[in-house]
Amino acid sequence: MRHTMADKSVILGRPSGRNAGTDSRTSGSTHGNLSEQEIVEAALRVIHQDGLDKLSMRRLSRELGVSAMAPYYYVSDKDELLNLVAGAALGGITAPEPGPPWTERLRILIDQIDQRLSTYPGLGEVLLEKMLRSQRDLVALVMDILFDAGFTDRNVFCAYSTIHTYLYGRSSVSTQDPTAPERTGLPEVVARATAHLDQVHGRDVYRFGVDTLIAGLQVQLDRQNRSTT
Repeated sequence: MRHTMADKSVILGRPSGRNAGTDSRTSGSTHGNLSEQEIVEAALRVIHQDGLDKLSMRRLSRELGVSAMAPYYYVSDKDELLNLVAGAALGGITAPEPGPPWTERLRILIDQIDQRLSTYPGLGEVLLEKMLRSQRDLVALVMDILFDAGFTDRNVFCAYSTIHTYLYGRSSVSTQDPTAPERTGLPEVVARATAHLDQVHGRDVYRFGVDTLIAGLQVQLDRQNRSTT
């Protein structure tokens, strides 16, 4: 059965695994003066301040002001920590209202995701790999819009994969303002294209990319519909 968007606010929960179900280390439980929620919040602070590359169990313990072994009571390793962090960082994604065209609803959803990726540098790299395993509710929200648009099952998967790669893959390249290259020795076409880079910002590149992505999906949907009539 296809996912429904009747529940307008989807709070993405913790991924299944060690900390789910009857595990005693649930959110809000404490070990001494430390809780799992504090661990996740500290990890998000490290990512926000220093980027994902600087997050380690040792760096986390310093941020918390506890011994190096204390976080291991709640998470077995960095991989499990990243699952929890991804869920917290993407928490509160809101499903768009069902009235507007699918292209507008998709843009609203993509913008919400990108805002969270911008807040936590490096998180996109984690989600590029983990998304289908740990954030299935959010995947379902995107796919639900694509199904409503009329894409076939196969094309929903292809369309989602394209969106996924753009959203999470772009963060591993750069989300900052473009940097102008050295002017000497540039091919003529490169010199022309980069002459006004000081007027182009990261958000301009993002909006151009989303516009292109959604327009391309509309073309693919029109092509699909022509081939089935």
